[in-house]
Formats: sequence, structure tokens, C-alpha cells
Amino acid sequence: MTAAFARTDHSIVGRWWWTVDRWTLVALAVLIGVGALLVTAASPSVAERIHLPTFYFVIHQAVMLVPTLVLMLGVSLLSPRGVRRLALGAFVIFYLLTALTLVAGNEIKGATRWVSVGPLSLQPSEFLKPAFAVVSAWLFARQHAARVSGQFFPGYFLAIVAFLGVVLVLMLQPDFGMTFVCTAIWFAEFFLAGLPIVFVLALAVMAVGGLVGAYFIFPHIASRIDRFLDPASGDTYQVDRSLEAFIHGGLTGTGPGQGTVKLSLPDAHADFIFAVAGEELGLAATLFIVALFGFIVLRGFARALKDSDLFVVLAVGGLFTQFGLQALIHMGSSLHLLPAKGMTLPFISYGGSSMLALGMGTGMALALTRTRFPGSESR
Repeated sequence: MTAAFARTDHSIVGRWWWTVDRWTLVALAVLIGVGALLVTAASPSVAERIHLPTFYFVIHQAVMLVPTLVLMLGVSLLSPRGVRRLALGAFVIFYLLTALTLVAGNEIKGATRWVSVGPLSLQPSEFLKPAFAVVSAWLFARQHAARVSGQFFPGYFLAIVAFLGVVLVLMLQPDFGMTFVCTAIWFAEFFLAGLPIVFVLALAVMAVGGLVGAYFIFPHIASRIDRFLDPASGDTYQVDRSLEAFIHGGLTGTGPGQGTVKLSLPDAHADFIFAVAGEELGLAATLFIVALFGFIVLRGFARALKDSDLFVVLAVGGLFTQFGLQALIHMGSSLHLLPAKGMTLPFISYGGSSMLALGMGTGMALALTRTRFPGSESR
């Protein structure tokens, strides 16, 4: 494909090709391919168990992959200014839709996180995450720039208001896992923006206090933590089957489609797809998946730190914090290293809203980590 674009090609696509991080593109493509393989292996048994056509989830995931790729590549063409505008618009829209779930949402497993859009069910909070990461980064960077130029802009205050608003609407659903990820994004960006160490310690104490409070306020959170600390205190069926899958898979796995644990694992195609990888592809392949996530996150951080624009540094830091933390929570839950939490493995687990939101988020990250030269495009 390189031969198709000369370095003198000044078209939008030509400039994109010579400035985008192609190594990250390749890693994302491999991750998407692994996801297609695992959804094909894990989902038929789930579909049959709930009386759907055998390849229902496979077909649906393939259909959703098309707009996901279009969205990711389309957003990656934007300038940093375009990313800011997209994020602000998306934040307003998906915050309102997330709030709408509290009064008109579809309840699934005790939480109202989805709204119906025609024949589709949409989880707005998935899109809220990347938009929140970029908006928070802009607010932090805007206050810093105003202070340097001798002006005033209440960026920190507005970022705190945005954070509290997001936490409030997510906890009312309730969605503690999403709240934790958004908190981690916000905290990481605030830290990178130059938060004094006294406030770092204060926020850390508040975070611990919030976790303790959630344990006593929300019974389902207390149940998950209790079962993690003492498996005998409750139902650990899914985690037990997940660990069984890793043991059964060994080093090289049983082969794609040959696993048996997925036949009795309710969320094998989504929340526990890493367990299917462990059984059918083995330890070597799961370590390769971990390495892929590590490469994408670390390369993203490395690209961002070369940029002189604080907004870019903070936004990319937030977006890749979300990407890596989401993968870490999924894998940790599957291996019983963290309390069980239903969270998709990026680009691998089944989920339409998750796929589209990841397409938007990674598109933003690719756009912000493109090589830019003075005067080459609007910042």
C-alpha cells in the first residue's frame, strides 16, 4: 500500500498514510482478527443455549465490524482540533443518552445501561468514556495554556464538574466498573497535567473512601468483593469455569472450536472470552494477546510524549489508559486476579456498542498520535 501513495501526495488520505502510526494500525488489525476468530469459536454454543440461530452472534459482530472500521479510520483523519470538536459533541449527546437510560432504559441483569435505537440496543456510556477522556484533557490543557499566557480559564473546575456529573449518572445505573475506568482516566490526566502531590494523596484517599462506601451501599459490589476474597461465600461458577478453561488449555490449547468449557460458561463470547482463548489457543496465544495490548498502549504513550501539545499528551494518555485498563480488568476477572466484573475485552469480545465506541476512541488516538509538522494541518 505504501507504493500507492507518494510522499508528495497532499491528498487527505495521502497525508494520513504518511503521518499515521502504521505499527499501531497493524497491531489493531491483528487484534481484530483474533477477536473474529474467538467470537466465531465461542458464540455458537451461547446462541444455541438461548435459542438463537447458531451463528447469530458471529454474523452480528461481522456486520458491526464494518461501521467500526469506517468510524475508526474516518476519525483518524481528523486534526487535533477536529478531535476536540467531535469529543465535545459526543460528550454532550452520550451524556444525555446515558442519563436517559435512568428513566427509559432497558434493564438487563439489574442495571439500566441500554436504550433502544430502532432494532438495536445501544449502551451510551461506552461512547461517553472516550469522549470524556478527550474533553477532560482539553479542559486541563486549556487552563494550563491560559495560565501561561496570563489569562484565566476555570479548566480544572469544569473538569471536576464534568467528572462528578459522569460519576453520578454512572453510579445511578449502576455501573461501578465503568465508573472506575472513567475515574482512572480522569485521575491519570489530572496527574499528567501537573496536579500537586498533596492533591494526589487527597484524591487517592477519596478513591479508597469511595470504594469502601460502594461496598456498603451497593449489595452487588459487596457480593463480588466477598466472593473474590472468600470464594466459599457465594456463587463463583463462572470464575471456576474460567480457571478450568485455562488449566484445560495448557500451553498450546485444544484448538479453535474444540474447547468444552464454553458449553457451560454463560458469557463465554463476551465477559469471559479470554477464558475461551486460554482453553482453545493455549498459554502461548494468550500471552501473545497480552503482548498486543501492551504494545498498543506503550507505543501510544511513547508517541504522545514526543508531542509538545499538552492537550495531545493528556488526551492520548487518557484514551490509552482506558484501552489498557479495560483489557486488564477483563483478563484479571477471568483469571480471578480481580473481583468479577462484566467488561468486554477490546476488539475481541462480542458487543456492538463496545465495538463502535472502541472504533471512535482508537480513531481519536490514531488522529492525535499522527506525525505533525509546523503548518502542516490545524492543531
